[in-house]
Amino acid sequence: QVQLVESGGGLVQAGDSLRLSCAVSGRIFLNSAMGWFRQAPGKEREFVAAIFWSGGSTYYTDSVKGRFTISRDTAKNTVHLQMNSLKPEDTAAYYCAATGSPWRRLPVVPEDYDYWGQGTQVTVSS
Repeated sequence: QVQLVESGGGLVQAGDSLRLSCAVSGRIFLNSAMGWFRQAPGKEREFVAAIFWSGGSTYYTDSVKGRFTISRDTAKNTVHLQMNSLKPEDTAAYYCAATGSPWRRLPVVPEDYDYWGQGTQVTVSS
């Protein structure tokens, strides 16, 4: 069993930065995928970024490329999402997710992830 706990959300102004963290406990395979998703009110949950627990490959949705960076710290069992140049359209609840088995590629749909955190709210004012 894997537990994920997000932190770091808040209310910021457009152009500001935030760093989200996801504390991971339980068994994670080296090639498990760790993802960040977000969900705004009335919208479907959407993929933001993903990384293998072992590091290496990352993948981002187009709207955050060049602004967000996903990373992991295996020594601290934590996955981070550094968010720079935030925009009002980034406002959403952000969720950390993990696959329960190794993957060869980074999955981008919520159904491919087995474990989820409770979410942390990010609100960007204009």
